[in-house]
Amino acid sequence: MNPYLEILRPGNAIMAVIAVILIAIIGKNYNIPIILGIIAVFLATGAGNAINDYFDYKIDAINKPNRPIPSGRISLKTARIYSIILFLIAIVIGFIISFFVNSYLPTIIVIFNSILMYYYAYSLKSSVLFGNMAIAFLTASCFIFAGTILDLINISLYLGFFAFSMTLAREIIKDMEDYKGDKLEGAKTLPIKYGMKISAILAAIFILLASLLSPILYLNGIFNVYYLIPLGIAILIFLIAAFKILSDQSSENSRFVSKLIKIGMLIAFIAFAIGSF
Repeated sequence: MNPYLEILRPGNAIMAVIAVILIAIIGKNYNIPIILGIIAVFLATGAGNAINDYFDYKIDAINKPNRPIPSGRISLKTARIYSIILFLIAIVIGFIISFFVNSYLPTIIVIFNSILMYYYAYSLKSSVLFGNMAIAFLTASCFIFAGTILDLINISLYLGFFAFSMTLAREIIKDMEDYKGDKLEGAKTLPIKYGMKISAILAAIFILLASLLSPILYLNGIFNVYYLIPLGIAILIFLIAAFKILSDQSSENSRFVSKLIKIGMLIAFIAFAIGSF
């Protein structure tokens, strides 16, 4: 893969874009502002991933040496300039969206999230739990961003809460996966500060919270009954993930559980789309 595309981690960026697409599907609206919103979210998320790799290149040299910077395919200076340019393009697109929808909220969200992503990569990531919460907020805000474009704030807040809880759980588990490299670099993640068992319990709590509350979207009439079928599959995957992380906190199992949650979230997003028809 081209290193300038790889450093954006397109898989993660597309996950963020899916949030915007889901709100468009729910609102049955595919206008120019929402298309611009998709582009802005992809670029801003990619920029956030690139600047994160810029600040984390020493840790990545241990944990993920094949990434573009530690492998030498992109220099540190180039990665930083590249990310800043992408942030600025996303902000400009945010201004254009605000012009279309006659609201400054999309622009404010893009600017705030761009600053938060840079600050997260610079220092917030090393703070106990707050870094994880920042990533969870950024994921949830993709739904809210789309909601401001299509005037679907209430629905986007529901979906944002689900995304926040599941992403927070996954971020904690990813810190468990990266425990060895993070500890060598002196990072102050939740597993390092309070231990793997407590981290696993907290992650499981957020998984169970989102799983138990997700049927509310059907009970409140937001989604139809067909929403419950794929949702049931997603919840089963989430419950398996919670059980496995509670029983085994090794790096290998944490990596597997992180993938399980990602799969479960994808299925849950499909449930959101099906439930809106």
